[in-house]
Amino acid sequence: MDYTKIEKEIEALKERNRRVEIDKRWEKSLTRILFISIVTYLVASLWLYFIKENNIFLKAVIPTSGYILSTLSIPILKKIWLKLSN
Repeated sequence: MDYTKIEKEIEALKERNRRVEIDKRWEKSLTRILFISIVTYLVASLWLYFIKENNIFLKAVIPTSGYILSTLSIPILKKIWLKLSN
């Protein structure tokens, strides 16, 4: 048997798993959620300004709140779905 080849494959799998874990942590990170929320708020505010809406800063809270609520509810829905699908 070629143990060197097997060891390289194991190391490649470990490296892949490490990258996957980092990606998972990023997807759930507060930094990511806050960044997307801020960008959503700014884009909504700009759009409302350009279409000459009033109360733009208050109205921009609506899509931002929707995004934040969706990030909070998805883990709950995932647990329910996993229970129902098994």
